[in-house]
Amino acid sequence: MNPKTLQYLMGHSDIGVTLNTYTHLGLEDATDELKRMEELENARKELEKNKEEKHVSQKMFRAI
Repeated sequence: MNPKTLQYLMGHSDIGVTLNTYTHLGLEDATDELKRMEELENARKELEKNKEEKHVSQKMFRAI
């Protein structure tokens, strides 16, 4: 659930109370986030690689 929504529903005036009470992180959560960051970086590299490649144009071929 969105933390701000939960804050509203629980009646907390400070988001810190909500986050400190209802969020619990562990090693598995951290590992998952690092994996997502790695996947994002790989996707960015792939996009940059594709930008650098010259795309084949139909003008390069001649109909016989």
